[in-house]
Amino acid sequence: MKTQTQTYSLNLGPQHPSTHGVFRIILELDGEFVVKATPVPGYLHRGIEKLAEARTYTQVIPYTDRMDYLAGMLMNWGYVMSVEKLMSLEIPERAEYIRVIVGELSRIASHMMSVGALGADLGALTAFTYTFRDREYVMDLLEMTSGSRMTFNYMRVGGVVKDFPPEFYPALKHFLSELPGMCDEYDGLLTGNEIFIARTKNIGIITPEMGINYSLSGPTIRGSGVNLDLRKTRPYSIYDRFDFQVPLGENGDCYDRFRLRIEEMRQSGKIIQQALEQIEEGPIMAKVPKIIKPPVGDVYTEIESSKGIYGSYLVSDGSTKPYRIHFRRPSFINLGYLGDLCKGWKLADVIAILGSIDIVLGEVDC
Repeated sequence: MKTQTQTYSLNLGPQHPSTHGVFRIILELDGEFVVKATPVPGYLHRGIEKLAEARTYTQVIPYTDRMDYLAGMLMNWGYVMSVEKLMSLEIPERAEYIRVIVGELSRIASHMMSVGALGADLGALTAFTYTFRDREYVMDLLEMTSGSRMTFNYMRVGGVVKDFPPEFYPALKHFLSELPGMCDEYDGLLTGNEIFIARTKNIGIITPEMGINYSLSGPTIRGSGVNLDLRKTRPYSIYDRFDFQVPLGENGDCYDRFRLRIEEMRQSGKIIQQALEQIEEGPIMAKVPKIIKPPVGDVYTEIESSKGIYGSYLVSDGSTKPYRIHFRRPSFINLGYLGDLCKGWKLADVIAILGSIDIVLGEVDC
């Protein structure tokens, strides 16, 4: 006689550490196996895109670093680039180099949090303490630059708000000398750990075809072997002046997505080192009117953020405030495949899969 089982529903989140914020997944389970997964975002919604319509172009900047608050410099950068393109502004060389340096530092800080949080999700709490410790060095550097530790409000339309202080350079050089050792330590803790490998290897596989069909980006799709990094494929700013590699995965599983972030930290360190060697003295702001009123029109720009392709679509009606803004947030786009990706895996695997995608809810619910 055939045994019949009944499925049941389980809410994972929105108040659970492994959902990385107020994110909820409704799981339909057959025993331990996922039959259906329904992501439910929206618990952190702040309406940033709507708020921007009642703010001047400069006043919008502090809202952007509240999206991906783990890589706020990159969020600032992506937005101001769209305004600059609409105004046909030429950015000073030194400002471009400063943006690259602080942007790559933000990428490193974000990846450190991702690597540590995934370790904590899977029981390796030591990894989280190590990465959080090392991330503080980056936060110190960004605080020297902007005066803030997470929400920076540092970029400006036309450049940056202020130059590096003198104490920034020796502190940055010291950090760059320590970064390879930090990455080696993460490798020693997790990459070769038998339990961690068992929890991530061949789990949550994303094929290149499905990654492209769902418009995935960042380490999430590069883990599947798709060579898509805007810094290389469509260089913006001055990224075409730097020699660096784009790490790629082979299997598209949780392990590859995790491993890529460690390798990307190493590459970001190389970019910063080259930027330090090439940067020259000069102005940090273009000649921008005190009252910013871009011409009527619309524009779209995109950069490679720590989570993937971050786009900014801007519509101007010629006034001092944007008529419409829409952000392409990579965390939100990458979550689009989560429902199908979780099917067939066990409940414990869902934790690893979500952690390996590396979402930040400020960006999902903006």
